[in-house]
Amino acid sequence: MEAPSTPSKSRNPNKFQSSSSSSSHHHSAMARKSSLVKQTIVCSACFVLVLYAFFNTFLHPTDSPPSPLFPDGVVRDDVFVGSAVAASRVKVFMYDLPRQFTVGIIEGHARARGSSDFSKSRYPGHQHMGEWYLFADLNRTEEERVGSPVVRVLDPEEADLFFVPVFSSLSLIVNTNRPGADQAYSDEKMQDELVQWLEQQVYWRRNSGRDHVIAAGDPNALYRVMDQVKNSVLLLSDFGRVRPDQGSLIKDLIIPYAHRINSYTGELGVEKRGTLLFFMGNRYRKDGGKIRDLLFQMLETEDDVIIKHGTQSRENRRAATRGMHTSKFCLNPAGDTPSACRLFDAIVSLCVPVIVSDSIELPFEDVIDYKKIAIFVGTKASLRPGYLASLLRGVSTERILEFQKELKQVVSHYFEYGEPNGAVNEIWRQVSQKLPLIKLMINRDKRLIKRDLSEPDCSCLCTNKTGFLTSI
Repeated sequence: MEAPSTPSKSRNPNKFQSSSSSSSHHHSAMARKSSLVKQTIVCSACFVLVLYAFFNTFLHPTDSPPSPLFPDGVVRDDVFVGSAVAASRVKVFMYDLPRQFTVGIIEGHARARGSSDFSKSRYPGHQHMGEWYLFADLNRTEEERVGSPVVRVLDPEEADLFFVPVFSSLSLIVNTNRPGADQAYSDEKMQDELVQWLEQQVYWRRNSGRDHVIAAGDPNALYRVMDQVKNSVLLLSDFGRVRPDQGSLIKDLIIPYAHRINSYTGELGVEKRGTLLFFMGNRYRKDGGKIRDLLFQMLETEDDVIIKHGTQSRENRRAATRGMHTSKFCLNPAGDTPSACRLFDAIVSLCVPVIVSDSIELPFEDVIDYKKIAIFVGTKASLRPGYLASLLRGVSTERILEFQKELKQVVSHYFEYGEPNGAVNEIWRQVSQKLPLIKLMINRDKRLIKRDLSEPDCSCLCTNKTGFLTSI
C-alpha cells in the first residue's frame, strides 16, 4: 500500500539531524510511527468502504424503492415496492369458503333474475364489486399479480393474514325489488351461517379474528353480525352504518366504489364541457342525504346547472355518462351514508368533484391529497342562496385544468379495479400496513382480562364528525 509512504516525502532529514537531544529524537520518532499507523488505519478503512460500494453497486445492484403518490402528485412506478414490503411480502391465506358464501350468491342473484343456466353465471356489475376483484386477484397466478404487496400462501401456518372472500355486498341485492323472486334466499341467514362457519375455524378462534380481512363495501353489508366480525380488518366504503367500537380508520380501510359509468378518454380542457355543474341521482335520501332535496331546490333554477332525479338503470347510466363527460364540475352530496358511488364516477370522468358531505372518509388518503382533485364545501355553506353556483363560476379555466391533470394522474392506479396494478394492489398495500397494529393487538389481548368497555378501545379512532371548510 503506497499511501503510508507519502507523508515521508515532505519531511526534511536535516531538520531532525540538528535536534538538541537523543530524547527529543526518540519522541519525534514515536510520533512519526503513531502518525503512520493512524494514516494506515484510515486508508485501510477507506479502501474497505470502496470495495464494499463497488461490490454492492455492480455485483449486487438493487433499485431504490419508487415513491408512492405523495401530495405533490407524483405517481408511483408500475411495480410497487414499499419500504416495509420490499424485503418480504405479506403472506395471505384465502379461505376456501363453502359455495353458499361465494358462487352460491352469484347463482342466487342470477336465479332471482330468471336464469336457470348457472354454468354461464358471472359476478354482476355493481358499485360494491371490489369484493369480487379481491377474490379474483388471489385466484390468479403470482406471475399475473404484477406489483402486488401480498403473496397468497396455501398453508395457513405460513400466513400473516387470512382473507374471508364472502360476497357480502352482492348478497344484499340478490332479491332487491324483485317481485316473485326466489324467496328461499336470505341475506340474514347467510350472515348467521358465515359467522357459525368462522367460529369453527381454528385460525379464527386463535386470535378472535383480528388477523382476518373481510370486505363489507355496502354500508349495510354484514350489519346483522357486525359485532361478531368487528375485530377483523373491515374493507368499508364509509363508517356511516358502523359504531365507533366496530369500525375505525386505524383498524379498517376505506375502499373505492367501482365506478358505474365509462371512464373519460378525451383531451383535457373545458371547450367540450359546457355545463357548469352536473348531478343525476336519487333526490330523496335518509339521514345526511336529506341535503339532496335542499340542493335540488337551490340549484334547479340555475341556467348552467343540470340537476336531475334518477335511479339506477342502464339508460340513466348512459345519461349520467354524457352529463359528467360534458360538465366542468360534478356535485357529490351525501347519500343515506356519507359516501356515494357518484364521487368515483366523477373522478373517472375528470369532472371535478364538488363534495358536500361533512362526515365523508376517502380511500387511500395516506397517498392522495384530495384537495388537489376535488372541491369541498361545508353543508351549511352549500345551502346559502346562490353561494355554490357563484363559487364555481369564479374558478378559472387554468384552475380547472389543474384539477383535471391531477385527476388523470390518479384514476388508473387508484380507482380502476380492472387495472393489473390498480385499486386492488392499493387495497392490499394498505392492508399490509395494518399488520404491525394487528400483531400489537393480538399480543396485547393475551395479557388483558376481558372487559366490558363503555368506550372504544385503543384500536378505534372516531371518524370525522366536525365537517370541513370550503376549499378550492
